[in-house]
Parts: sequence; C-alpha cells; structure tokens
Amino acid sequence: MAGARALARARNISDLRELAQRRVPRFSFEYVDGGAEDELTMVANRTAFANAHILPRQLAGISTVDTGVEVLGKRSQLPIAIAPTGYNGMLARDGDLALAGAALANGFPFTQSTMSSSSIEEIAGVMKGGRHWFQLYMLKDRGIAGRLVERALAAGCEALVLTSDAIVLGNREGDKHNFAGPGKLTWRAKMNVASRLSWVMDVVVPKGPPGFGNLAEFLPKGQGSAIDGARFISAQMDTALSWQSVEWLRSIWPRKLMVKGIMRTDDALAAADCGVDAVVVSNHGGRQLDGAATSLQVLPDIREALDGRCDILLDSGIRRGGDVFKAVALGADTVLCGRAMLYGLAAGGAAGVARSVEILRTELERTMVLAGCNSLSDVDRSALCPRSPLLRS
Repeated sequence: MAGARALARARNISDLRELAQRRVPRFSFEYVDGGAEDELTMVANRTAFANAHILPRQLAGISTVDTGVEVLGKRSQLPIAIAPTGYNGMLARDGDLALAGAALANGFPFTQSTMSSSSIEEIAGVMKGGRHWFQLYMLKDRGIAGRLVERALAAGCEALVLTSDAIVLGNREGDKHNFAGPGKLTWRAKMNVASRLSWVMDVVVPKGPPGFGNLAEFLPKGQGSAIDGARFISAQMDTALSWQSVEWLRSIWPRKLMVKGIMRTDDALAAADCGVDAVVVSNHGGRQLDGAATSLQVLPDIREALDGRCDILLDSGIRRGGDVFKAVALGADTVLCGRAMLYGLAAGGAAGVARSVEILRTELERTMVLAGCNSLSDVDRSALCPRSPLLRS
C-alpha cells in the first residue's frame, strides 16, 4: 500500500487515482475506473461540473465555515455520504470496513452495497453510533429481497436505498478485455496480477479472494466464490422492477427509504407519491446507460418539481470539494461519493480513505471561503454564474 508520506503528498483525488493504479491489478482498477461503452456519460459528468461556474461574493467577513447539513432529518458534518459500491474487498482487505470506519469518524453516512464483501452484520459492528445505510437490488426472488431487508432492519440500518437503474448490467467494455471468460483472467491479466505483490499479499494471500458477505446464506454449499455470487445476482436481477416494487418495500421497511437512479421529474414525483424519504439523482457514474444525461444537468428541474416533498441526493462525477459546493448550489441536500473514496481505498486502505475525505473537506472549506459563504445553508443557485453553459436555458 502507499505509505503515509505518499498519501500526504497526494494533492487531490486525481493523485490518489494514480497511486491506486500503481498498486492494484489492472482488472481491479478498471472495474472501478471505467464506464459503459464509449464512456460518453462518464466524461460528461465531469464536464457538467466544469461548466457550472461559481460567482464569488467578496468582503463577506468569513471567519469560519460550517460544512454541516441535515439529511433525512439528521445532521451530517459534511454534505457527503459514501456511495454504495460492490466488492470493495478486491481493492483492499476488509475494504468495506475501512470505508465504514471513515464515515463514522467523519460524521457522515456509509451506504453499504448488497454486493459488499463484508456482511450487513459486520458493517453494523463497525458503525455503532454512526449512520449505516443499506443499498438493495430488487431481486426476482422476493423472499431473498425480504430477507436482506429483514437483516438490515435487525442490524439497525437507518435507511434503505433501492437502486433502480441496474436491472441489467451496463456494457462495460473496458472491463471485459481482462477476461478470457466469466471469472477467468487472460494470461496477460494474470501476469499483471503477479506484478502487484503488495496487493496479492493484502487481498489474496491471507484468506483467499473475498466473496460477497451478504449473499453467503443464499448460495449453494461450496459455491461461495466471487464468481458464484456474481452469477447468482446477475440471474436474480429483476427487469420487471416497477413502482409497485417500491410500494412493497415501503410496506415492509419502517425507516427512511430512498430510490437511487432518478433522472426525470416524473420519476421523482412518482417516488414521492410512493412515500420515499429521498431520491438520489444518479446516472450510476456513467457505468450503466452510455449517452444518458448527467446528474447535474437534471438536478435543478427535479429540485423544482419536488418542491421540498423529499430530500435530494446526487452522485456521478464528484471529484472535488468544489463539485460538492456546486451540487448543493443546484439543489442537492448532500452528495454520494463513490470513485473518489475508492481511489483512496485502493491506494492506501483505511489511511487512503481518510486522505480522500481530508482532501474533499479541505477543498470544500476553501471553496466556501472564496465564494463568500459562511455555511452551506447560504449556498443556492445565486452562488453560480447564470451565464455558465450548464445554466443557460
């Protein structure tokens, strides 16, 4: 793993990305780093943030800044939550536990994926006193989906996050060239793995490659490997997912409920009609439908349509504290960070995640001072230049 000095010298998330690329095998890095097909939407996500220009206020008398926000009725120290990401154990041993620990230490939520390497119960053990959210894929077997909901409830999860935009897996072509067949690396990819000795010693040698902690009870005996879990979940994805599915979840889940993957105002309104507590405006980081609109583009219209009926979160493309500021200005109550945290995890484990958080916090605080905003409650659309390409009607 990258040492303390290398992590401290990482000036930004891009530097952590470079450290991650040097440490983990190509197949592992490209799984995190790549997008669908021509990666048009993934690139556009970053362009959208570049095209939202801040309009700084001067002589604002800023002595300190308050980065706290309220989301789902509770205070977070930063307008950030860690996004649900699967199989983090292939980046660093106990990767999900490292992410959860960083969220707890910094006072914001951790969203655990159905496909996490650690189980719901293991994460709950780390997140005592913290904000543990659980992301659910709706499965064809409602008994299994219901069992996962039951376990999340028993583990004390604050919120359930239904992912709506992954009913089939996106065509991630960059990923595929590392594999000769399902779960079978090419010889070139195997040689690349052999060159990453520190990763092998951390991830593979101690206990063997990680599996999927939440799926173990549903897989046949002797079929608990990562490839077995991936095949299982792929076969279980429910392409018939509908608003009736959301209503069913609402009927069995008494706590906060979110739907992730909302990109249209009519879908946002339908979610509110189903009684959800928040929507996540998301194109899945450009990993699902290539050519889709960017989350930042559609955020203002969704904010206006919902008119306070539920909270709004945003993901896809966050790499800087300034991006977080822009998302809040356009109507997000908080943002989900995926790749920005995973680059830190891949570079340096728990210490790398801590460095990711430190970078984003410092950048956000600096942006707020230079923009003339004491607190995030002061940040609205007036903080952005109306002539920015993103805001031109």
